Amino acid sequence: MACTTEHGPKTMRVVYGDVTLGLHGEGFDYIFSHSAGGPVSMVLDGREWLYRAPRPTFWRATTDNDRGNGFSFTSAMWMGADLFVETVETRVFADGRQETAVIAPDNNRHRGDVPACEVRVEYTYRTPTVPRTTVDVGYTVSADGAVRVDVLYHGAKGLPELPVFGLRFIMPTAAEGYAYQGLSGETYPDRMAGGVRGYYEVKGLPVTPYLVPQDCGVHMETEALTVTRRTVLANERAGQKPSVTDGEHGGGRFSMKFSMVDRPFAFSCLPYTALELESATHQEELPPARRTVVCILGAVRGVGGIDSWGSDVEKDYHIDGEMDIAFAFRLERA
Repeated sequence: MACTTEHGPKTMRVVYGDVTLGLHGEGFDYIFSHSAGGPVSMVLDGREWLYRAPRPTFWRATTDNDRGNGFSFTSAMWMGADLFVETVETRVFADGRQETAVIAPDNNRHRGDVPACEVRVEYTYRTPTVPRTTVDVGYTVSADGAVRVDVLYHGAKGLPELPVFGLRFIMPTAAEGYAYQGLSGETYPDRMAGGVRGYYEVKGLPVTPYLVPQDCGVHMETEALTVTRRTVLANERAGQKPSVTDGEHGGGRFSMKFSMVDRPFAFSCLPYTALELESATHQEELPPARRTVVCILGAVRGVGGIDSWGSDVEKDYHIDGEMDIAFAFRLERA
């Protein structure tokens, strides 16, 4: 069986493991975990891009204005959701047909690798909020290794406003930098007027040096983002040099690209998670930069600051927790 792709005819191999699903093709090897509730390995051209399974993200590190208007208190349950969502359902579709024999012992019915043109893996997550709600994330993998990601938050009556909503990727090592097509500089929904649309390159993973670390580095209206690394994680060197340049592994720089589907997205690309920024009261309390944390965002709350630090953000820039939020993007090797 051959699949028609933009790169010509290709086929991927599907491996139905006891607790994982493997997707393998030319230049890519992906592992989706039923127990971890997401993809736990995405290897492109021999380099690993995941340190943890991606997760829905609901929290941004508290800003000075959030503290001033009490938003952190009224929406605090979203920080718990950012940490502790649970996977309640996993669904697998191969070439449009839902597969039921995906875990042991039923997976043995497949009797080896199965060819496919397209595989979609869907996860439903439940939040520890009051009331509870769910998020659906679907990964559609084509035979050339490109992945379309669809994300849907289900609004529920009684939930407080959200700081952000998106999907968080943690990469094994700190990136050399990133480039994006979108608005210049740091932008938020209520801070976009000065942004100039174009192509921009950022060296390293800069964190705005606020006296008290807080949310920073968001870029709105993005059409494409390319993250570039040149180090890989080398656990065998623990205690010596935990990451090595990829030149020691036979290569140089390598990149992953996120691109919009239907409409632009927002993103941040930092060396820290929102919780790490939230936990530090001064810059020196931040941990050493070891990872790359990419958040692809479908909704971002404004930052406010209308009369210094205290007034609420204008209503147009709130995120209603009772309303659905849906967005999609594509990821692939660059």
